Amino acid sequence: MGRGKVFLVGAGPGDHKLLTIRAVELLRKADVVIYDRLITKSILKLVSKRAKKIYVGKKSGRHELPQEKINELIINAALDGKKVVRLKGGDPFLFGRGGEEAEALTDNDIDFEVVPGVTSALAAPAYAGIPLTHRDYSSSVAIVTGHQAEKAERVVNWIKLAGSVDTIVILMGVERLEFIVNNLIEGGLDPNTPVAIIEWGTIKRQRSLIGKLGTIAKEAKERNVKPPAVIVIGEVVKLGRKLSWFKMPLC
Repeated sequence: MGRGKVFLVGAGPGDHKLLTIRAVELLRKADVVIYDRLITKSILKLVSKRAKKIYVGKKSGRHELPQEKINELIINAALDGKKVVRLKGGDPFLFGRGGEEAEALTDNDIDFEVVPGVTSALAAPAYAGIPLTHRDYSSSVAIVTGHQAEKAERVVNWIKLAGSVDTIVILMGVERLEFIVNNLIEGGLDPNTPVAIIEWGTIKRQRSLIGKLGTIAKEAKERNVKPPAVIVIGEVVKLGRKLSWFKMPLC
């Protein structure tokens, strides 16, 4: 049996209807699907019944498998001649470690394909009625991670980031929100800058909290805001109340 092939597939932000056509094709043809924590049940229902499903989800502070073991799992399945879908929330190349997995596959001479997905960095604000760019408010956007990965060689310089772009989108930032806010204010960002936090974007559980930079950390604790959530900072947040279209409970 020859070597198989690996597909690094973005599952999008949660709603299965936002999957790409290519993603659905591959889920129906896969021999093995290796998937993360935020993959919804509605997406897993699209997987072929004959396929082996393997959960390798990561949660802050708790990993089902370390990344090295995940790489090994993917590689071994491909070496066994399987069609392997590595299914990731959002987009595999945006804070999804897809780049690391692609490197491991290349180093082992395994063929792979990348299938982009709709990232929550774009989808969650859109579902909350917040355009990340707008001619009156924003012509630049930065997407950053709020989670400090171990052994990361590049870390976010929050102080330098403050004021360098019109809109800041933060993924995995809820648990370090107070630290992030303090650094952005220290970097010169006005405490009155509008902020939105969108939990569980694009699915029925979605809810939004809209506030100001100086008080958002306190309000998020009071409202028990939890991951997964996308944080948007900038004047475009003002449009969130006006343009809200996705029916959801508002904090």
